[in-house]
Amino acid sequence: MKYCLLFALSFIGPSAFSQKNFAERLSDAALELTTSNVTYDGSYKVLKYPGGDVASDRGVCTDVIIRAYRTLGIDLQVLVHEDMKRAFSVYPQSWRMKKPDRNIDHRRVPNLMAFFTRNGRKLSDSTQAKDYAPGDIVCWNLGGAITHIGIVVNRMSSDGKRPLIVHNIGGGQVVEDCVFNFTIIGHYRFNPQE
Repeated sequence: MKYCLLFALSFIGPSAFSQKNFAERLSDAALELTTSNVTYDGSYKVLKYPGGDVASDRGVCTDVIIRAYRTLGIDLQVLVHEDMKRAFSVYPQSWRMKKPDRNIDHRRVPNLMAFFTRNGRKLSDSTQAKDYAPGDIVCWNLGGAITHIGIVVNRMSSDGKRPLIVHNIGGGQVVEDCVFNFTIIGHYRFNPQE
């Protein structure tokens, strides 16, 4: 009987037992980004459309989100641009824009917050670590009008009490224990495949 079971399992293959859900794959994509050297550079760039991205060795916090989703075949440049064309007035008007700009809109934290609120699940801005799951998007206010964004990953702090974050706050794409280091102003789950 044991040999029959092993024989049957050999046809199923190991991938059937290691299927990862969307959030786990997003977490893995974010962690993979930390293996690349990236210089913090928020300068305006004209991007191809769709699929536009700044040079792979450049970027800001929003580019971490954009690249992690793009790894899973999801183009936030297109999704944000199309949503802004449909509902421009509900997006922040902080930049005195008269219409959407597909080169930069998806690279602005407040625009991503509006997009995720409209198209994903807005969750509590909790101060409880248990409320943050791999693949969640977290936004912070760093002081004044400076906003920041990162992805919760499936690794925990050295004391096991907080989930780690992949982000770029100036030192490149890194994984850090920082979920509660700043004032949380947004917490989202976005899976367009749901």
